[in-house]
Amino acid sequence: MAETRFGYSAYQIALHWIIAVLVLFQLFFGESMTNVVDATEDGTLVSPADQTLGTTHYWVGVSILALVTVRLIMGLVTGAPMPAEGGTGWMQGAARISHGLFYLLLLATPIVGLLAFYVGDPWGDIHSLNKPVFMVLISVHAFAALFHQYWLRDGTLRRMLSPRR
Repeated sequence: MAETRFGYSAYQIALHWIIAVLVLFQLFFGESMTNVVDATEDGTLVSPADQTLGTTHYWVGVSILALVTVRLIMGLVTGAPMPAEGGTGWMQGAARISHGLFYLLLLATPIVGLLAFYVGDPWGDIHSLNKPVFMVLISVHAFAALFHQYWLRDGTLRRMLSPRR
């Protein structure tokens, strides 16, 4: 069983922020893959920009899947930090649920994307449904981090910015 501690390791923090940046890239530029698929189905030409971004979308998705898998394994081996002090039971429950949903989406979305790429419909439509879910979860996550930092002042945000000592 992994130990419980008060902060994240430098590796966990790096993985968190790398995955976050890659997910944001996917959310902003993922439509290019839709353009590639639509052009292929319609028999029309794909713009070089869409072709490049579509290919990048594929590989960034595969990278997210690999990095999230590493992060989950690392969490099992090294343990997760204890919740910040001062949070109520419902806050800790909400944090567990939202983190669980994040991991579910971070694993399922690239897998469904691969199914969409290699198998086709309905997987592409299912894959597209995850974008608004990600946007809501990211917004809630960011709000919660800022709430903890500036209202509760419990150091939660600092733990994801600076490795434990």
